[in-house]
Amino acid sequence: MQPEEHYVPVEDGFRLHAWVFRPEGVDGPVPAITMAHGFSGLKYRGLQRYAERFARAGFAVIVHDHRNFGLSGGDVRGDIDPWKQIADWRRVISYLENLPGVDAGCIGVWGTSYAGGHAMVLGATDSRIRAVVAQVPIISGYEQGLRRVPPDARATQQELFSEDERAQLRGEPPMTQLVVSLDPSVRAAYRSKDMMAFHDAFEIPEGVEHGDHVTLRSSRLAQMYEPGQWVSRIGPKPLLMVVAENDVITPADLALAAYERALEPKKLRIIRRGHFDAYLSEFEDSSSAARDWFVQHLLTRTAP
Repeated sequence: MQPEEHYVPVEDGFRLHAWVFRPEGVDGPVPAITMAHGFSGLKYRGLQRYAERFARAGFAVIVHDHRNFGLSGGDVRGDIDPWKQIADWRRVISYLENLPGVDAGCIGVWGTSYAGGHAMVLGATDSRIRAVVAQVPIISGYEQGLRRVPPDARATQQELFSEDERAQLRGEPPMTQLVVSLDPSVRAAYRSKDMMAFHDAFEIPEGVEHGDHVTLRSSRLAQMYEPGQWVSRIGPKPLLMVVAENDVITPADLALAAYERALEPKKLRIIRRGHFDAYLSEFEDSSSAARDWFVQHLLTRTAP
């Protein structure tokens, strides 16, 4: 399925690169789904298969890359501010509303990992969203940061954060780090073999930045991000949470506790294995659960 290429204007004069997939052989306005990847994620890493599955079920689908990544604009490459990403996503929703052939009153949001948290915030705060799917979502950046950074390394990390702030006051650019590295001598946001394997599993087209580096302050902002605080405010909009039972990136126990706080209508789909298996070995399970949820609550028009 060949997507349309779009550029969505957002604040600060930038444009986000997006794909639009449309269902074949469908007349008249159709429900739509807006999608985005997680922390430093590019849509080239696994999202096309989800979008195509949703489009074949009868939806128009838009998938964008966040500012500072891929072919999307941005003045600080690799910089991740969750609230700017959410503000940009609202512009994508506005853009989607105005696309020909889209039912603007019937839009669902699908986010994964870091963007799974964004999807919950959008579901709770944007009245245009009628159904939410949060796949392996971040719940508490603070708690996840405590688990990811060993106790003996926390003081060093905090001092680096402070030095980064001092350097920016002097007019220097933000410090950068690899997204993932197993070498303890190299500054990196994550030290995960699974994440390295996931990054290597997809070919990024020539001319597209791979998203291998992020700013150091992206990690600081991630530790301040608490999207789980919004989960109880999503209902009565329908919420599906897809949780990986052995997830060490966005821990399953935090997601399950957040699910308990969510209001009805809600549904939980637990998939096997870890965080990145949602896109790979468990794709059939994760994608069919989301498709069926959107069919139930958008195609049948039962969303509030």
